[in-house]
This record gives sequence, C-alpha cells and structure tokens, in this order.
Amino acid sequence: MKYKIAVIPGDGTGPEVIKEGLKVLEAVSQKFNFSYEKVIYDLGAERFLKTGEVLPESVLKELAGFNAIYLGAIGDPRVKPGILEKGILLKLRFHFDQYVNLRPVILYDARFCPLKDKKEEDVDFVVIRENTEGLYCGAGGFFKKDTPDEIAIQESINTYKGVERVVRFAFEYARKRNKKKKVTLCGKTNVLTYAFDLWERVFYKVGRDYPDIEKDYAHVDAICMWMVKNPEWFDVIVTDNMFGDIITDLGAIIQGGLGIACGANINPEGVSMFEPIGGSAPKYTGKNVINPLAAICALSLMLDFLGEKEASLQVEEAVKRVVREKLKSLSAGKMGYTTQEVGDLVVKML
Repeated sequence: MKYKIAVIPGDGTGPEVIKEGLKVLEAVSQKFNFSYEKVIYDLGAERFLKTGEVLPESVLKELAGFNAIYLGAIGDPRVKPGILEKGILLKLRFHFDQYVNLRPVILYDARFCPLKDKKEEDVDFVVIRENTEGLYCGAGGFFKKDTPDEIAIQESINTYKGVERVVRFAFEYARKRNKKKKVTLCGKTNVLTYAFDLWERVFYKVGRDYPDIEKDYAHVDAICMWMVKNPEWFDVIVTDNMFGDIITDLGAIIQGGLGIACGANINPEGVSMFEPIGGSAPKYTGKNVINPLAAICALSLMLDFLGEKEASLQVEEAVKRVVREKLKSLSAGKMGYTTQEVGDLVVKML
C-alpha cells in the first residue's frame, strides 16, 4: 500500500518536530513494509511575509488528492494573531469538513503527572471535540465599533447534523476503544439552554443505538474539576468546539504537558490532518531543545487512521519506552536529550 502524505512543517519549532516525525515514519514504513509519497508545503509565516499568500486555492485543490496532512505548527509573532490560524488551520478544518477533533489524554509515566497520587492507569481517556461548528464559525459582527457604545456579537452555530455525526463518532470510538465503554457529554445545559438542549437530546437519542455503552453528562465546569480530582472516571468525552478547545489543554497538562500531547482533525470519509497541539513555541526555534514526541504521537494517530494499526501501536509503544526509560522531563530544554536525539531514540526503540 502506498500513501500520499502532505507535510506542512509550518512555523517556529514546527519544522524541527516534523523532521523527527518523518524520521520515525521512514523507519516504521520499512519495518511494516508500506510505502508513502510525501510533498512538503511551505505554508506559514515565511510565505505570508514574502508573498502575502496564506493558503492559495490551488494548494487546497492539491491537498484534496492526499490521504492525510501532517502539520507541524502555525503561528508567528511577526504576523498579527488570527491571520495564519484562521487562514490555514481553520480553513483546512472547514474546507475538508474535518468535523472530529480527537485528543488522546494518556499518561505514559506518573513522574510527569502534576496530580497527586495519580498513576498511569488513572489518566487514559479521549476527548472528541466537534470541530467545524460552534463559536468557531465566525458568525457575528460589530456594531458601533471603536465607540463607547460598541457591541460585539459572536454566535454559536449548532446543527442537528453536526451534533449527531460527532456524537455518533464518540459512541463508535468508545466501542472501538473497548475500555470503560462510557461516553460523557460535556456541556452547560443549565445556562446555554438552546445549544445544549440540542446536544443533550441528540446524545441520548443516538445513545439508544449503543446499549453496551454507558451514558453520562456533566457541566463543563464540573468536567474541569473532575479531570483534576478523578481523571480515572473518564473514557470518552464528547463536547462542542469551544469547550473542547479548553478542556483538551487541561488534559494535555495532566498527561505530562504539551510536549507529549497530539491531536487529529478527522473526516472519516475524507482528508484528515494530524498535529502536535503545543503550537509553534517560537522562543525555542532553532535551539534543538523542543520535545518532538507530540509530533511523533500525531504520526501514530495518522498511521492508525490510514489503517496501519500495528505500525501505529509500535510507534506509540516506542514513545512510551522513551518516556519511561530515557527522559528526565517532557519540557523543552529539560529532557536530557536534544530534539534530534529524542527522535533517534524512538527509531532505536522501534
């Protein structure tokens, strides 16, 4: 089997971590006898500053011909916030209808968990975030901008179709994970009485198709509290775009930090995109100290999506061994190894 993979190294430390991910991809492809073709795209700050282009339509058309997109990071202090993030990240998610944002929250080594007395088995859940609706649609506007009477409106758009398909994905994923077999809806039904009335009705209606899966609900504020106090309660959490954006960063910290946290933007029938979630970390650019494991974990997610299940598991196992046996920390500059050396360690563990 041959896969076409579009690579967007992006900004800041993105190219450094993607380089290590591609090193692992080469090693694992040889071990498991699959081939791939990669094409590098220079989307990001440098291209924008030189040409004024963010994401040309011609590139979008080309990307439609790939099996997956492997992304490093987007964001640069030289570019006004929102231009690259909306113009590349959100545009790719919306254009390719990547309606599922999947974030595993897995603790590989209890040494790196900031929670008291929590072990590896206590932090092992997945957040399924709706990825193309909600407050991120850009619906709204200004009235009397830059005056004392200014009004800013940002509307959350929730459709039955959008909610139903991501909720169903969450139930299917809980069944596939085959662990606690539980799905928790994270919402705010007591205040956001329109949007989460829809979410709750759809959640329990779809849930009837999954009698083997336990259904649970909690307000978003309670979810934040229980993720810290009792993360072992969770298996699969499903939620809207905004709440998902917030609670997944909390999840990243309890699993050891952004250096190990990855995510997938999934269209189950189309082009999906895989990335570390820590951002471009510009202050570490070029220093060879950034942790590449989040990017390598994103590669593992990509391999799983492509159908290379055993290769995906082997990459994850190699990362787990590196974390447990080699690293002093998961933070940039404190690992005890350079970025390149950590990539080499994963290859060696394979």
